[in-house]
Amino acid sequence: MTQHIELGKQGEEYAGQYLISNGYRIIETNWRVGKLEIDIIAQKYDFLSFVEVKTRSTNHFGYPEEAITRAKMINLLKAAEKYIEKSGLDIGFRFEVIALTKTSDNTFELEHFDEAFDSNTVHGAAYVRW
Repeated sequence: MTQHIELGKQGEEYAGQYLISNGYRIIETNWRVGKLEIDIIAQKYDFLSFVEVKTRSTNHFGYPEEAITRAKMINLLKAAEKYIEKSGLDIGFRFEVIALTKTSDNTFELEHFDEAFDSNTVHGAAYVRW
């Protein structure tokens, strides 16, 4: 497995454990529909969280969350809509981002954006939390 894929896998596992320790219930990981993917689908209280995990080995070229483009947000929104449609759930949802940077002691520095963006952001509004 290539180094960046392995790092991404480690980051997603770390993010999942972080969410669990903060009261989330993991419903799905790496959920796919067609070419679309959601890293983590979790539930806390009465809403679903669609979580994008971005992991980097260094912040030298920018922070992990900066890699989430408008195109990525659009794909996440499409995937979330498909998930809700397929699951038949009638529940509120939000988009979250967990940004991880590997540290010198082989753990991760974590930044959690629990309401990172919404459908208005995707469709042209300027609000993104980072």
